[in-house]
Amino acid sequence: MSEENDSTHKSWLSRLATAIHREPHSRDELLDLLYTAKDRQILNNDEFIMIKGVLQVAEIHVRDIMVPRGQMVVLEYDATPEKVIPLVIESTHSRFPVIGENRDEVLGILLAKDLLTYFNKKERPHTQIQELVRPAVFVPESKRVDSLLREFRINRYHMAIVVDEYGGVSGLVTIEDVLEQIVGNIMDETDVAVEEPDIKKIAPETYHIKAQTPIDEFNEYFNTDISDDDFDTIGGFVTQKLGHMPRRGEKIEFDSFTIEVIAATKRRLQLLRLKQSSQ
Repeated sequence: MSEENDSTHKSWLSRLATAIHREPHSRDELLDLLYTAKDRQILNNDEFIMIKGVLQVAEIHVRDIMVPRGQMVVLEYDATPEKVIPLVIESTHSRFPVIGENRDEVLGILLAKDLLTYFNKKERPHTQIQELVRPAVFVPESKRVDSLLREFRINRYHMAIVVDEYGGVSGLVTIEDVLEQIVGNIMDETDVAVEEPDIKKIAPETYHIKAQTPIDEFNEYFNTDISDDDFDTIGGFVTQKLGHMPRRGEKIEFDSFTIEVIAATKRRLQLLRLKQSSQ
């Protein structure tokens, strides 16, 4: 660890220690202390999110963060590199499951950089995608996320195929999905930038809301009573209502509200527009 990182590490640990006046005896008590430290500005928001995220990855499972089967961008094993290039470019992903007859038959993973190597050759023999794939890694839905992160690091792979108890494919998970549980949403050049605050009024009875807005914050702002038993964010609520990974333009209605998805990638719900009807 560098001297700068070591100093930063000691800094937030020292500040956190000042907020602890008793020894926590459970994870819930420790989380309460973290919230206290944040409220007293002993921890800034980024530090709070990261420490809370580290604690939470030990409690959640792969099924909670995976990209569902129906939302996976897949390539067919008998396709040619030339045929799949448009899909690879459009999706902006760097890794793709390669399937056989259906999505339960994952034959391997294709890396976009292997396609670049193929097209960079002066002489390109006629080939199919299956000849360029790398072995796929399979993990169960029930696997804990902290264990998965450890495997990602040790074995140096970045994507795993998620399977259910019967061996069917449930979805996929990447190292980015895991890291976002710790540090928050990781934006890249293809993502839509979403600025603070979480809830912003843009017109009478119309609001922009970040998908990661906590349910309790949403409830307090709009005087609603949405349960957070099954999800923590308003994005999770919208996803449950729709029954699949939300796409831009899709809407849900509840009480006097209409919520529309206005920014989403194939992997992440980002921004919502809420309209409230007049009472």
